Amino acid sequence: MSMQLSGLARRLVDDAVLAEEAAREALNGARQEKLNLVTYVVRRGMARAADVARVVADEFGDPIIDLAAVNPDTLTKGLVDHKLLEKYRVLPLYRRGSRLFVAVSDPTNLQALEDLRFNTGLNIETVIAEEDKLGTMIDAVVNEAEGGAFKDLDEGLDDIDISSGEPGEAAEEDATSAADDAPIVRFVNKLLLDAIKIGASDLHFEPYEKTYRVRFRQDGILREIAKPPSNSAGKIAARLKVMSQLDISERRVPQDGRIKLKVSKTRSIDFRVNTCPTLFGEKIVLRILDPESAKMGIDALGYEEVQKQLYLDALEKPQGMILVTGPTGSGKTVSLYTGVNILNTPERNISTAEDPVEINLEGVNQVNVNTKTGMDFAAALKSFLRQDPDVILVGEIRDLETANIAVKAAQTGHLVLSTLHTNSAPETLTRLRNMGIPSFNIATSVILIIAQRLARRLCEHCKQPSDVPEQSLRELGFTEEDLATGFKVFAPQGCEKCNNGYKGRVGIYEVVKITDGIARIIMEEGNSIQIADQCRKEGFNDLTRSGLVKVMQGVTSLEEVNRVTSGN
Repeated sequence: MSMQLSGLARRLVDDAVLAEEAAREALNGARQEKLNLVTYVVRRGMARAADVARVVADEFGDPIIDLAAVNPDTLTKGLVDHKLLEKYRVLPLYRRGSRLFVAVSDPTNLQALEDLRFNTGLNIETVIAEEDKLGTMIDAVVNEAEGGAFKDLDEGLDDIDISSGEPGEAAEEDATSAADDAPIVRFVNKLLLDAIKIGASDLHFEPYEKTYRVRFRQDGILREIAKPPSNSAGKIAARLKVMSQLDISERRVPQDGRIKLKVSKTRSIDFRVNTCPTLFGEKIVLRILDPESAKMGIDALGYEEVQKQLYLDALEKPQGMILVTGPTGSGKTVSLYTGVNILNTPERNISTAEDPVEINLEGVNQVNVNTKTGMDFAAALKSFLRQDPDVILVGEIRDLETANIAVKAAQTGHLVLSTLHTNSAPETLTRLRNMGIPSFNIATSVILIIAQRLARRLCEHCKQPSDVPEQSLRELGFTEEDLATGFKVFAPQGCEKCNNGYKGRVGIYEVVKITDGIARIIMEEGNSIQIADQCRKEGFNDLTRSGLVKVMQGVTSLEEVNRVTSGN
C-alpha cells in the first residue's frame, strides 16, 4: 500500500511542482539521508528552488525573500553559533526588539526553531528563502566567521607586483621565494575561488613568448579570464606546483598532482593538476573535482524518464556490464559515480580502478592506477576478483586484456561499470569486437550502453522564442507528430545572470538496453549501422533524437544540440 501524501509534499504535487511518484520518492530519500524535504528535492534537481520556495511560502503563509538582493554585511551576526546555522540550514536576517527574523527553506523543522529560540532568548519569525541561495549565503557567513580562508581575495588583479626581468628569469627562483610571493599567492587563490564560484570545470595557465593567459572552461566553452605579465609565468607555475606538492625543480617532464581547497567547514574542493613543458614554460591545467557532483542524484542529470528507468533497472541486475561512452568532458564520470552512489550500500563490496581517482566516495574502495609500478587496469581487476566483489568500476577499457577480464567478471556474477571512448552505443559494440572480444562474449555480458554529451542549458531568465520555419524543422529531424504538438523553439539572448544566454549544462543521452534482437545482430557480427537500425526499431532514441527532445522541452537550443551531436 503506497503512503498517503500530506502537508508540504501534497502541496508540491497539487501545485504541479512534483509528480506524485516523485514526491513519494523524495519523502523516502529525505528520510533516509536525514534531510528536510525541500533540501532533498532541490539538491537532487527534482524541482527548481524558486518554484519550491513559492509553494512553501503559500503553504505556511510566510513572506518570501530573494537572498540575491540581500547584502551579507547588513545581516545580524554573532547571535547564533555558526555550527547551528550549518546544522539547521537557517540564516538570521535582522533583529527587531525581542523578535529575530530568520531565513529558512523549510519551516517544518520545529526542533531547529525551538533550539534557536532557546539559544538566543528571542522569538523566532521565519521568512522563506530559495534553498540554493540560502546554502550559498550560509557558507559565506560561516566562512567569514571562521576567519575567511580567502578574506583578501577580492582585491583587483592590478596590484600584482612582479619585478621586471627577462622572460623565464622568474622560473629560476627557488621554491621558497615563489611560494612566499604574496601577490602571486593572492592572485592564484583568487583564480581558484573565482573558478569555483562561476562553476568552471577546468583552469588553463598558458605561457607564450610575449604573453601569458589564464582561461576557464565554463559550460564546456573556454574563455579568457586574465592576462598577467609574461614574466610571472615561472612564479605562477612554482606556486601551483608547491600547492600540489610537485617537484618544483623539474620543468622538463610532465607531472601530476592534487590540490585540496577547503572552501568552508563543510565543503572542500579537489583540483587535479597536470603540468606539461611547452616552448616558453610549463602549461598547467587544473581540473575541478567537486564531490557534490557525484551526489546530485540521477534526476538532476537530464535523463528522459524511460532512459532513467533503463539505467536504474540495469543497476539492479546482479551481474553484467554497463558501459558509458562519449568524448572527454562529456560527463561520463558523473554518470558512473551516480550509479555507484545508488549501489553504495553496506551490503555491497564496491571496488574501483581509476586513472586517476577523481572523486572520493566514502564506502567505496578506490584504487589509483599506476603503470610505473605495474598497477594497471588489468592488474587491479585481477586483484579485485580475489577480494569478493559485488560491483567493479573500471575507469576505462583501453586494451584487450582489461576488456577480457571485465567481460569474464560480468559473466561470473559481478556488476561491472566502465567507459569507452566511442561516439555512439552501436559503435561501442563494434569497437569491443575490433579489440578482439568474441561476439558471443559481448552479447552475453553487456546489458546496457549509455552514450552521452553535455549541452549548455538555456538561461531561464532571458531565453526567447525563435521563429523557425516548419520545413527547416523537418529537415533537422522533427517528425510530423512533433510539429503537431506546437512546441516552441527557444534561442539564447544573454543577461547578467548567465553566460551568453546559457547557464549550466544538461546531459543528452542514448541509452540502449541489449535486447534479444540486438544480441542476435552482435552474434551474427553485424556492423554498427545494422545495430543502429535495430536500436531505432526497438524505440531507443539516438543522441540526435534525444537532443531534439531537449529542444522541444525548451531546455536547450538547436545550435547547441547541433554543436554537441553533429556527426552522430
